[in-house]
Amino acid sequence: MEEAMRREIDRVDCLPFIDEVERATPPKRFTTPSITPFKGDFDPKGHLRHFNSTMILYKADDTLMCKVFTMTLRRAAQDWFYTLPSASIGSFKEFALIFTKEYTSYRIVIKHVDHLFNVRKKPDESLRDYLKRFKAEKANIIGCNDLVASSAFKKDLPTEHELYHELAITPSQTLAEVFATAQHYALWDNDRIATKKASKQADCPIGRQAKRATSSNTKHGTSADHGPKKVARK
Repeated sequence: MEEAMRREIDRVDCLPFIDEVERATPPKRFTTPSITPFKGDFDPKGHLRHFNSTMILYKADDTLMCKVFTMTLRRAAQDWFYTLPSASIGSFKEFALIFTKEYTSYRIVIKHVDHLFNVRKKPDESLRDYLKRFKAEKANIIGCNDLVASSAFKKDLPTEHELYHELAITPSQTLAEVFATAQHYALWDNDRIATKKASKQADCPIGRQAKRATSSNTKHGTSADHGPKKVARK
């Protein structure tokens, strides 16, 4: 048991950097920036872009880039790092390449703006949920044109929907204005759904019984909260 623990400690102490990187010290007054950690469960290129933009002032210091990037790895990604062969990394470019190859299966597939024309509102989907889903899909498209996005949003609506007619009347709206109009209709749609649900509950047998009970209590001077009213004696 002790021998296994000793080997584990030695493995952690042995970093996969060459001596030049291993011995390098950070510049004076350097403060490690706050960087979202990578746990091995999402797009590695996205993490690299985030890291590079955060470390933009220190990109010339290759050894610093290597060591700080190591600090952004957590859980499975950190375990993977310690399995790399000793002295196998001599630059951040090499580190980034090895890292990207290891987690290539988590790359996000880049979608074309035409994809938005397939994000149709489902028959049983509320306008609020559709709006949220459409915005999420748009956010995954790099350089998405707002004019095309607003056109796709309208075309993905059922032609009989009130919002479709509203957007057809004013086609020159910006995407922000389209979303604002949709949000307004979504609130109205939620109120309509709530009213329809309450109406169905009132029409069901249990709802009708509750209605008759309330009506009967009112006629006999009783209250569901306070019980029958007492008659004052002389």
